[in-house]
Amino acid sequence: MRLPMIISATLLLSLSLNLAAMSETPAEKVQYQTQTNNSLNSRRLRFNKRLWEQANISNYRITVSNSCFCIPDARGPVIIEVRNGQTTSITSVATGKPVNPELFQKYNTIPKLFNVIQDAINRKAFNLDVEYNAKLGYPTKINIDYNSQIADEEIFLTIENFQEIKPR
Repeated sequence: MRLPMIISATLLLSLSLNLAAMSETPAEKVQYQTQTNNSLNSRRLRFNKRLWEQANISNYRITVSNSCFCIPDARGPVIIEVRNGQTTSITSVATGKPVNPELFQKYNTIPKLFNVIQDAINRKAFNLDVEYNAKLGYPTKINIDYNSQIADEEIFLTIENFQEIKPR
């Protein structure tokens, strides 16, 4: 008779210990995941930003593609040239002609790409997935979905063909 009571008491005790985890709502789970991901993304951003700053490169060329629901000129790919930390040209890979610089003003230097990532962390984006160059720390892919309930507000940037330019 005592054995069934002991088993019942043990089961009740184990259920009560798991009650907090079992009663977590989907929204609470998403919030916890977002906080955990934001913490990891913040640490990765700080580490890679430091790598970039230590490299002390202010003259470079990158190819940027923006997969967005936007006009074709804003998608690229474009070649962005930066000298002394300032964008000097943005040209279409397809035509070799200059592109309206306003279309890429948020993405036209590597420090600005870091700002895009920081903004997504600050805004607690639903999904943030970033890949970085292992040696220099600059981002090579940035995928942001700010809100899972809204379509067409995502950002997907690809940064390729990094070349340091020797000063003139």
